[in-house]
Amino acid sequence: MNFVIAFDVSMGKSNLVVYDHNHHCHFEGELEHTQAGFRALKQRINAIQEQAGHLPAIVFEATGVYSSPLERFLKSNDYPYSRLNPLEAKLQTAAMRRQKTDIGDAHELAKSHYRVVRQETFQQADYYDQLRGLGRYCEDIEKEISQHNNRLHAFLQMSFPLVEKVFARSSALFLNIVQLFPHPAYLVEVSKEELLNHIKQATRKRMSEQEIEKKATLLLAAAENSYPSIGPGDVRCQHLKNYAERLLELRTQKKEVIKQMVALSKDRVEFQVLKSFPGIGDQTAVQVISELGDIRRFQNAKQINAYIGIDIRRHQSGKLQYQDKINKRGNKRLRKILYFMVMNMLSKRKKASNTIVDHYDQLKKQPNGKPHQVAVIACVNKFVKVAFHLIQHGLLFHYESGKAS
Repeated sequence: MNFVIAFDVSMGKSNLVVYDHNHHCHFEGELEHTQAGFRALKQRINAIQEQAGHLPAIVFEATGVYSSPLERFLKSNDYPYSRLNPLEAKLQTAAMRRQKTDIGDAHELAKSHYRVVRQETFQQADYYDQLRGLGRYCEDIEKEISQHNNRLHAFLQMSFPLVEKVFARSSALFLNIVQLFPHPAYLVEVSKEELLNHIKQATRKRMSEQEIEKKATLLLAAAENSYPSIGPGDVRCQHLKNYAERLLELRTQKKEVIKQMVALSKDRVEFQVLKSFPGIGDQTAVQVISELGDIRRFQNAKQINAYIGIDIRRHQSGKLQYQDKINKRGNKRLRKILYFMVMNMLSKRKKASNTIVDHYDQLKKQPNGKPHQVAVIACVNKFVKVAFHLIQHGLLFHYESGKAS
C-alpha cells in the first residue's frame, strides 16, 4: 500500500494529511514545529513504514524559513521527500473549482501526488547550505554598502563637494580622509606637514612622498575652492563621519565573509575547476557555488540553464512569431553573478586565451552580429556547458578543452 503524507506549511506549524493509494484520507491534523510535534510525526511515519513495508512519500511546498524546520527534521532522519516551489505546486494542484484553505492545500498536494510524477528532492551536503548562507549574508552587506555610499555622496555634496575628485571613492584613503575632514573648514588650522602625515596614515598602501604631496596639494585646493551649503558645526558633518566609518567596517566585514567562504571551499573540486577559468577569482568562484549548489543534482547543462533562467522562451501563434527571449524564471542572483563574470573575462582578454571570450567575439562578428547582452548570455550558456563537463570529470580548464565542449 503506497502512502503519501502532504504538508501545508505556515509559521511555526503545518497542516498534514495522510492518504493511501485508493485516495482515502487516513488522517488529517496539525503539526506544531516543536520537539514534541516532530517526535509525534516520527512515530506516525514509522508506524506507516511498519504497516506498508516501506516509507511513505512525503511532499510539501517550500515556504522559505517556515518550511526549514520540517526539512531539517526529514534530512536528519533520512526520510526522502519532494519539496515543491510555489509555482510548481500551484500548477500541479490546479483545478477548475476549489476552496483555498490551509488544510485544503494539503489535501490537494496529497491527491495530486498520484497523478504527477515527482522526483525526490536532492539532499545537498551541509557545505552548500553553509556557503549559501554566507553568500546571502555577503549580498546583504553589499546592499548596505551601496546604501551608505549613496548617503555619503549626498552629504558630501552639501559639506565638501570637491573632495570626491581628489580621491577614489572606493578607497580606504578616501573614507579615512572624510572622517578627518568632513568640511573644508577642518583643514584651516592643519599645517602642511600634519596633512601629509594624516594622508600617509590614512592608507595601508605604500605611497611615495611625491604622491602624498600631490594628494595634499589637491585636497587643499579642493578645500579652498569648495562652496559648501552647510557649516562645519552642522550635525550632518557628524553623520557624514559616521557613514564613512560604517563603510569601512562593512568593507572589512565583506572581506572576512569572502575569506570564510574561500576557506570552506579551497579543497572542493568545483572551486578548483572554476578558479582555473581565466577571469574567475576566489570571490566569483565561491559566489557561483553558493548560488548554484551541488551541480551533481543536475542531469545536463540544459537543466542548469533553466535553474539560472537563461533557457529560451518562445511565443508563436499562427503566423505570429515573437522574438525569442530568455525565461528569467530562475535564480536571478546567479544570473547576475554569471553576467558580471563574463564581463570580467572580456575585460581581461589580453591576459590569457579564453574560449568564452572567443565565443563572444564570434557572435559579434557574424554577418548580423548579436547585440552585446545577447552575446553575453550566450557566453553564460557556453560557460555552463564547459563547467558542467569539467566538474563532472574533475578536470581543470585549459584552452583546448574549452574549445571541444
